[in-house]
This record gives sequence, C-alpha cells and structure tokens, in this order.
Amino acid sequence: MAKILPFKAVRPTRDKVSLVASRSYQTYTQAEREARLDYNPFSFLHIVNPGYKYDREITGTERYQLVRNRYLEFKEDNVFVHDRKPNYYIYKIVDRDKQVFNGIVAAASAEDYEKDVIKKHEDTIEYRERIFKDYLKTVGFNAEPVLLTYPDNTVISSIIKATQKERAEFEFTTTFRDTHYLWKLEDFKTIATIKQQFEKMPTIYIADGHHRSASSYLLYKDEKQQNPEHTGLESYNHFMTFLIPESELRIHEFNRLIKDLNGLSKEEFLIQLDTIFRIENRGIMPYKPSKKHHFSMYLDGEFYSLYLRKTLYDFKTSLDALDAQILYNTILQPILGIDDLRNDVRISYINGKKDVINVKSAIDAGDYAVGFGMVPVAINEIKQIADDGLKMPPKSTFIEPKLRSGVTIYEF
Repeated sequence: MAKILPFKAVRPTRDKVSLVASRSYQTYTQAEREARLDYNPFSFLHIVNPGYKYDREITGTERYQLVRNRYLEFKEDNVFVHDRKPNYYIYKIVDRDKQVFNGIVAAASAEDYEKDVIKKHEDTIEYRERIFKDYLKTVGFNAEPVLLTYPDNTVISSIIKATQKERAEFEFTTTFRDTHYLWKLEDFKTIATIKQQFEKMPTIYIADGHHRSASSYLLYKDEKQQNPEHTGLESYNHFMTFLIPESELRIHEFNRLIKDLNGLSKEEFLIQLDTIFRIENRGIMPYKPSKKHHFSMYLDGEFYSLYLRKTLYDFKTSLDALDAQILYNTILQPILGIDDLRNDVRISYINGKKDVINVKSAIDAGDYAVGFGMVPVAINEIKQIADDGLKMPPKSTFIEPKLRSGVTIYEF
C-alpha cells in the first residue's frame, strides 16, 4: 500500500518560474553556469552555488549553510511563495521531440522506502548517501524530485486529463525547447481519490534518483531518532517525488567506451569474442542493435554486430539476462579487465539518447579503443530485477523525463 500524499510546496512566482528553473548543477558546462550566474539573478543556480557571490569555491558544511542563506533570501525577496494548504501538483513536459510526460508531484513515504513498498533497482554509494543527507539536514529543503513510476491507472489518468483542461499555474519553455506545465490540484475529494488509488498499489518503483531516495531515508531515520515526540506526521517522514505511469517512461541505454584492449591486439581481441558471440563486420555504416542479447561494437574504424551465442542463453536470474550484465560478464570483466564499472578510469559512458556517431567520434579521436551499444532496458526488466531484490550494473539506464530544479520545493 503506497502512501503518496499532497504537500505544501514552495514555488517561484508565476512571472519568475522560467528564470528560476534550472537543470541539475552537474549538467552545465562551466561556461553555461557562468553565463547564467552572470546574467540571471533569479536562477536556482545562485542557491546551489553560493560561492559565486564571493568569487570562490566553497565546499562542505560551509557551503550547505550558505545554500540555506541564499534560499532564505529568495523567500525574503518573494521570488518564492509557500502554498497555504497541501496540494498534488499535476506536471506535464513536452520535449523537443514531442514526447509527452504527464505525472504528479507529491510526497512519498520514507517508511515505504524502508519496507520495500518503494522498490529499488540500483546500488547506491554509502558516502554519497551520507553527504546528501547532511546537505538536506542543513539546507532544510529538497528541490529536485525523485522519479517514481506506477502501473497505468485509468482513474488517475482521467483526473490528470481533466485538470489539464484548466489554465496551467505555470507554463514555460526552456532553452532545450522542452515546455513545462504545472497545475495545482487542491480539491479535497479529488485529492482523496488519488490518494486511495495509490493506496491500492502494493509497490511502486524508483525510475531515477536512488541516491536522493536513500539520503531522504537516512534523514528520516536521524530525525525520528532525535525527536522524542515523533508522530509520523512530520515533514521529514516524506520526500518529494514525481510519479508517472510506466507507459510514459522513456528508457534509453548507455553505450560503453573503453580506453584500451587490455594489452590485446585487434585480432586477439576478436578471436576471444568469437567464442561467445557470432560476429559480423558491418563496415563503416553506423549500426545499432535491435534485439536483446545483440550488441553493437565500434573498433578500429568499423562497426560490428555481436550476437550472443544461443548456447549461452542459460540465465539463472533476471539480472543474468540483462544485457548490461551480459556485456560485463562476457567482455568487460574477463577480457578487458574492467572490474569496477563505477570507478575504473578506463571506462566511460554515453547515454543512448545521443547518436551512435558520438561513440564513433570519441574512438576516432583516439580517446578510446572500442565502444559497445545495446538495446534499451524494458520497464518489465527493471521491475523484475527490483522484485527479485537484485541490483543493475551502474549506467544501465538513462531515463526520462528530467525535471527542472526549483519549480516545486519540499521543506523539512
């Protein structure tokens, strides 16, 4: 039974939302960040990059406190307003490819995370969990929702469609040409209906934001332990999420780029692959696989197709059948010597939303020796792995939509 609740969001005023909203800090180049900080005083980047005011890099707890200071200044200057009563927030994104995402911004339960009602499919790094937990504890807010997905639901879908017939509270287009819309849903009966529909769902799944979820859970545990009058109703019991139906998720693969052939010649490498795959040289024409257990490879100016030999289709678990795991088990680890997919400097990743030519260009430039591609993971694969209590390899999925920071803010 999933507990998905309305909450009182802090939001930019209608006239400033397009100026406030930002992508995740790490996705900007230094030049992009500097341009926004120099010429847009309302950008949320000013909050998360408080050292800009002092023209120096600030880290650790000093940075966290300054982030909170900048946030409070935005509130004092009425850039942000705090809604008076709890709402669900209907959110819609139409991206530049005309892909449409419809969902609900709401508060999810940290207790549901603990009890595996909210299911995970990725490992998290403990020190990153602790760092972000300490950050949340100091700044007192979260401005980037965790992306959750749920089985398509006709009742919730009809409410979303009906709400979207009204004028949106927010409507703005980004420089990426994505258009964002937000509606406040504050009718008591409609809120109760949505809440009941989620309560009927035994599980929902994290699509993107495993570290944010884990950090919010750690915050909940800390605050609960330190509060002798804990009731379960405090804001730290929940964390901000964006929930969309499974059919509207857009899942891309990640291509793998490897810097060298681990001491092998091209011919020696291909001979080792031949034991595991049926190999076909596709020449200079770009090639992408179209089936599970089929892979693309770019090596020495040519594309290859790699078909896993059917005699090796002996999968003991749902994870064994995952293409990213197969690639690791058959090539990356035993042949190329990549043991740690997360930290080995010899491997890099390019999300599959970008053209395969990006892989070719990186290798042709001499930065890498070989690249691999695969088909995207299906939502049912993600769910099965989560249900089985297993964890996918790092960079197995690049999932959309990506929300902007600072459009809705959840305070603790």
